[in-house]
Amino acid sequence: MILTDKTLTAARKRLLQMHFESGVGHIGGNLSCLDAMMLTFHEYVGDEDRFILSKGHAAGALYITLWSLGRLSNDTLKTFHKDNTLLAGHPPASGINDILFATGSLGHGLSLAAGTALALQLKGQSGNVYCLTSDGEWQEGSTWEAMIFAAHRRLSNLTILVDHNNLQGFGSTHDVASMSPLTEKLSGFDLDIQYVDGHDLSAIRTAIDKPSDKCRIIILQTIKGHGVSFMEDRMEWHYLPLKEEQYKLATQEIEAL
Repeated sequence: MILTDKTLTAARKRLLQMHFESGVGHIGGNLSCLDAMMLTFHEYVGDEDRFILSKGHAAGALYITLWSLGRLSNDTLKTFHKDNTLLAGHPPASGINDILFATGSLGHGLSLAAGTALALQLKGQSGNVYCLTSDGEWQEGSTWEAMIFAAHRRLSNLTILVDHNNLQGFGSTHDVASMSPLTEKLSGFDLDIQYVDGHDLSAIRTAIDKPSDKCRIIILQTIKGHGVSFMEDRMEWHYLPLKEEQYKLATQEIEAL
């Protein structure tokens, strides 16, 4: 299923609506990774494949992606962040078939993904595993331990997508605990490393389609709050909910992309 601009625009707008109606923040980091997540699910994640969202606070983008595929309803989206909902602020441990693990304690998702990829290989199954991480969680030791494991086992069925928007909860990744340039830090591993524009669907497709017999890591250069001028590259949109006028303006800007 080819991801169209119309479908992607509808997803961006529905993401804004869901967060506005629930009064919940984390919008900036959802918009930075939504493009890659939508493309991965629409064009690459089949019945035998697995997707693990390590960047758990982007759960909104994951729910919207599943909605765009008809796997979550509009009525369910209305329960986002409400009491007794399946759609919690971080992915739930059970209740949604497409979500394998509760994630969001940053730095744990890649270990889960690497273990899942190895399990598929040991069982002789052909599925691929896609794991989306934030850039901030590459400050976590557990992420590097998982990377050592994935490289050592040559997990060619594992693709790691890094949402590299350069911002985290308390400032820029450079100011908090710089790992830049991340490509240099990773270059010592036996990996297939690529660096692409995370909002260019063609570039992401080319990176995923490249044949490789190694674990693949695709660093997505993204913009926090992508598509909404007053959110772009602003750390506060890691937290802030939308006011009504902001919601209207953001929707207009998304429609004009």
